[in-house]
Amino acid sequence: MKSNLLFDFIVDKPAKTVVVNREFDADLSLVWDAFTKQEILDQWWAPKPWISKTKVMNFEVGGRRFYAMVSPEGDEHWSIQKYIAISPTSNFKMLSAFADADENPQLPGSDWDFNFSEENGTTKVSITIKNDSLERFEQMIEMGFQGGFTMTLNYLDTLLETLSKKWTTY
Repeated sequence: MKSNLLFDFIVDKPAKTVVVNREFDADLSLVWDAFTKQEILDQWWAPKPWISKTKVMNFEVGGRRFYAMVSPEGDEHWSIQKYIAISPTSNFKMLSAFADADENPQLPGSDWDFNFSEENGTTKVSITIKNDSLERFEQMIEMGFQGGFTMTLNYLDTLLETLSKKWTTY
């Protein structure tokens, strides 16, 4: 496992934007799958001890992921992600919004732009999260987004290490 991998978390309140740059010691195709396949997403897309539970996912332009982050006590916090653009293994864009259990979004949401690149076996993921609403942006930050998302990406790093070992044994 490589050390000294890039991890930037930049909060720009005037622009209502968060930029996350994170490198992973894994193949681009594996990292792409981790962000776009339900069976992998549900293993890491929540800060522990919470878990991610996807009810619906169709990763295609116009498709969506409807999922809950579930607390150890069973409390469910639902979100919906609507995919608006996909360029396989290099980029996808989505609108993300909190929702109720019946899939009714609580607007406003935020626009997420994911960019993937690989160099010398290291995959870089750059995520730009834009909010039209300052209130939504501040709510996201106050809810501990930076700590939670950092923890979540660290779980992904551990999962990728395990998955990479499985890939190389086949």
